[in-house]
Amino acid sequence: MVYDRTKPFNDLPLLPPKGITDDVDILKKLVTSSRALAGANSNVQRLPNPYMLINTISLQEAKASSAIENIFTTEDELYKAVSDTVKEEHANPATKEVLRYREALWEGYRRTQEKRTIDLESIIAIFRQIKNTSSGLRPPHSLTVIQRGQSEFRSGEVIYTPPRGQGIIERLLDNLLVYLNDDAQFDTDPLLKMCIAHYQFEAIHPFPDGNGRTGRIINLLYLANKGLLDQPVLYLSKYIITHKDDYYYNLGVVSQRGNWKPWVLYMLDAVEKTSILTNQLISSILNQMESTLEYARSRIKWYNKEVNELLFSQPYIKQKLIGDAMQISSRTTLTKYFSELVDARILSPIKDGREVFYINEDLIRILEG
Repeated sequence: MVYDRTKPFNDLPLLPPKGITDDVDILKKLVTSSRALAGANSNVQRLPNPYMLINTISLQEAKASSAIENIFTTEDELYKAVSDTVKEEHANPATKEVLRYREALWEGYRRTQEKRTIDLESIIAIFRQIKNTSSGLRPPHSLTVIQRGQSEFRSGEVIYTPPRGQGIIERLLDNLLVYLNDDAQFDTDPLLKMCIAHYQFEAIHPFPDGNGRTGRIINLLYLANKGLLDQPVLYLSKYIITHKDDYYYNLGVVSQRGNWKPWVLYMLDAVEKTSILTNQLISSILNQMESTLEYARSRIKWYNKEVNELLFSQPYIKQKLIGDAMQISSRTTLTKYFSELVDARILSPIKDGREVFYINEDLIRILEG
């Protein structure tokens, strides 16, 4: 078969591919990747409250995953929006897209934990959350193509044409989901399945837009579903955006030549390097939390473990967060408490119009380091 990137790839081979599970290089890389992932997951379990990562690592993942699709926002805009529902409602379009990614990740996690499987309904729900739409799979007549970006050499050139036609996307997705979920029929290591399934999902390109972000969420949900992650907080997108050219090149190698090995090795390396990074990130957060708690307790009478955890739940804090947690309604008391936190240099105030945010600069240093 001669591959023509300008024609729909309706002959996209069904899963599983051959020759991957017995390749020596892949098996060696699988060992180191699995070990690194297990180490990161063990560190996640050390967190006093796993949901602390919702506004830290998962927000960084959302930002990086969106940046791969050339959707850019600043940390400042993100942190303000996360800490203030009013700001979130009035955030700029790029910030809203990143926040929708984060919400799609946790909505998908909730669904897959309830169902104990990844199904088409959940995938469509993730896509709809990301794109803020009610649409679903691409219709058979949609002339969707993937083109080079405007800033690239030969901009506008067609580099891939995904499958299309009556029932074709549905048939390919059905095969993909059976491959992912049926471990009796397809007894392959979950990490290898994730690598293979990610290519297949992107090659199917089932939605008009948002396929990259949807596919990267599916990666995390699948690892969580198989017990390799307790929380879907692996920071995979940072590796991908750092090695973006290799990501797209290796995708193309599978499509054009049917050569899976470079792609699988790339994805396993992404898991390994990302696991090491996530491990370091969590350790840094935990160590800083312990140091801050010890320091603050020696200077502030009312400071406790619960408050400390709140201050590390997101980089930008508003008084209401602490007030709700401590059941303090007095504005005078809250102002006094936050003045003590500022005097102790645990938080730093910044003004945004009439609003005042309090920044945990130690947490920002860790997240953006």
